[in-house]
Amino acid sequence: MKIALVILLCISSLGLIAAVLLQSGRSAGLSGAITGAGESIFGKKKGMDELFAKLTAGLAGVFLLSSLGLAML
Repeated sequence: MKIALVILLCISSLGLIAAVLLQSGRSAGLSGAITGAGESIFGKKKGMDELFAKLTAGLAGVFLLSSLGLAML
């Protein structure tokens, strides 16, 4: 059981790193602050950005649960 949790933790951590790195960068500067705020309020996400956001959230949940399970063992 412990080995399975360690393997799951390693896979989820590598997947989480990859998902975060593959997301598009946020715009910097004043114009990015103005347009970025509007996009976050109205939820304008394009196809791959939305997919990577959901993938990141899912992998973060798996990482959290596997690390908590491993700590309890």
